[in-house]
Amino acid sequence: MNSKESKSTSKKSSLKKELIQWSVIFVIGAGLYATGYHTEVIGKMQSVLLYTGIMQPDTDESVMHGAQADYNMPLLTIDGDRTSLSEFEGKTIFMNLWATWCPPCIAEMPNIQRLYDDVKDDENIVFVMASLDQDPQKAWDFTERKGFTFPVYSVIAKPRVYDSSVVPTTYVISPQGDIVMEHQGMAKYDTDSFKEFLKTVSSNKAAEWNTDEADSTDIR
Repeated sequence: MNSKESKSTSKKSSLKKELIQWSVIFVIGAGLYATGYHTEVIGKMQSVLLYTGIMQPDTDESVMHGAQADYNMPLLTIDGDRTSLSEFEGKTIFMNLWATWCPPCIAEMPNIQRLYDDVKDDENIVFVMASLDQDPQKAWDFTERKGFTFPVYSVIAKPRVYDSSVVPTTYVISPQGDIVMEHQGMAKYDTDSFKEFLKTVSSNKAAEWNTDEADSTDIR
């Protein structure tokens, strides 16, 4: 075999290997998409970004805006019962708008679960993980499969004040009904300072609501 034939054979072999590699990638990708697991895989990859500390939510700016919460927000419980955000009026509310089809939502959920575990004994702080999925059962099945124990609800109707174009979006509502934080994009909430921020809001120390107290990390 001469040099020209050797090079031709080598190129064909390399092309064949590349085609096989892309075929495998395609098959795996198609399989993940068909089963719906592509969202979780992407979310898992994005969760790594939560530890970089690129951006922080401006809680101080939210307080200055003085946005008022709308408690007229009908919800569906995991048991299929109708309830409303008004059930939690007078408490500090951590409300996260999310969906099972949203990778950033999936990425931040483990750290929200850790936050919930750390503050759930405080009866003045409540969690409303509000699913935007059209089929509520998808949210129930997902959280059960993942072992998440924070309270999950399905949104029946969303008031204009929570009409964010970004998913996920997280709100912290004070006992007085002020939206003291509106945070668009995924974030790391299980930091000591963010826990302190929630406790500060709950204890009515409004003057201490600022960005230094809540250093969750935002990746949009």
